[in-house]
Parts: sequence; structure tokens; C-alpha cells
Amino acid sequence: MKKIRITVMRMACYKDLMEEYENPMEHACDMHVGQVFIANGWEKPEGLCESAWQSMSPFVMTLAHGGTNIYEGWMKNEKSAMISCNDGFRPVSFLRKHSNKCTFYSLRFGCSFAVANTIKPQLL
Repeated sequence: MKKIRITVMRMACYKDLMEEYENPMEHACDMHVGQVFIANGWEKPEGLCESAWQSMSPFVMTLAHGGTNIYEGWMKNEKSAMISCNDGFRPVSFLRKHSNKCTFYSLRFGCSFAVANTIKPQLL
């Protein structure tokens, strides 16, 4: 099974919806753009939001097992996918990529998650 690199790509914040519908909260989302997590199979990386993990874990598992073309032609790279967490007030986008021993899957947080399985080898 391949490792998955998860990187926060973009974060949105809908203050108008928060003001109208959300109970006041502190630290609802502590992610930041560029933040990186490494998933080892089905294990949620330490520090990754549980809600985000629940949104992305099926895609992580698909990539970890060598799956491709998750969106049936929507992505330029068939070994990738862009996915969002399920927070309607402050969605985060993730880019995910899978690889073999030298390459890691990447997930990027922002308004969506992205998944891909071809990235240059790098030390973590």
C-alpha cells in the first residue's frame, strides 16, 4: 500500500453564512495553506481534522491501492482528484497523489482536495 501526502491547497470562509447560521466558535479549523500530512493507509494523520479525514479517506484508500481515474475524465491527471472537506462555513481543499516507493500521494487542503499519483520523489 502506498503512502499519501496531503497538502492544504486553499481555504474559504463564508462569513455571511457563519453570522446567520453558525453558533460562535473558536478554532473551528486550524489548517493553513501549505500544511502537509502523510497518511499511511487507513490511519488518519496526526493533526488532521476528523471531519476532513472522513471526507477524504475513501479517496486516500483508492489511491493507496493504486486506483486511478476517480472522476472518469474530469481531471487532467487521471491519477488525481480534487476534494473538499464537508464544512459548509469554511471548506478546505485537498490535493492527493499516490505513488510507489519513491513517490507519495498528495492531498491538498483548500476549498477542495486533490488527489494524484505522480509526484517527484522527495524526502519527507
